[in-house]
Amino acid sequence: MTNLSRASLVSGAFVQLADALVGEYDSADLLRTLVDQCVVLLDATAAGLLLADQRGNLQVIASTSEESRRVEVLQHQAGAGPCFDAYRAGMVVTLSDIAADGNDYPEFQAAALAQGFQSVHAIPMRFRPNTIGALNLFRNRKGALSDEDAVIGQALADVATITLLHERTARKNATVNAQLQHALNSRVFIEQAKGVIAARNNINMDEAFKRLRAHARSRQEPMHRSAADVINNLVLI
Repeated sequence: MTNLSRASLVSGAFVQLADALVGEYDSADLLRTLVDQCVVLLDATAAGLLLADQRGNLQVIASTSEESRRVEVLQHQAGAGPCFDAYRAGMVVTLSDIAADGNDYPEFQAAALAQGFQSVHAIPMRFRPNTIGALNLFRNRKGALSDEDAVIGQALADVATITLLHERTARKNATVNAQLQHALNSRVFIEQAKGVIAARNNINMDEAFKRLRAHARSRQEPMHRSAADVINNLVLI
């Protein structure tokens, strides 16, 4: 990839994300687009966003693959991992060699290596003095992200933070915690619908998500609404 083509891709990605913030938008779709862009733009194999709920527990809100999602869910269950440290400290946490440097997180280390990931870069999602979650960038080879990729990754994490706090309910004097909980609740519907679609069509969860997103886009409605229709057998996908 040439510098010019990379610059064009980065510019295009941020224009796309900025446009989506104007007027009506679907946060679940936008956040998935954002993590997808992390893989396209950065030296990452997979990416995922974890968001803190009202009790401060991190939960997966968007992920580019089931492999990365499994590792992120395990971090949530174990309450430990580079993503948790990035969230708690509000600082970037990098493991350039998970096998050698991940001994502080044995469960995360085992799960990440089992999925083929060799390094991880965790970026905090900051809101003024507070941190609301973290962005994980997984790689299937050892080594740290370049300085340029790390800067772009932080910018994408900032966009994710703005996205979550810019929902229409936030503009109606909803509290930040209530707004974030709304995003988490929507994700529950989407995960359940993915399971229904995957079982019904004998496909994997990534393909099920793509079909759900395509259906929601075709009807110009939020993904959580389409997901609820799938769960309640009002639509067949």
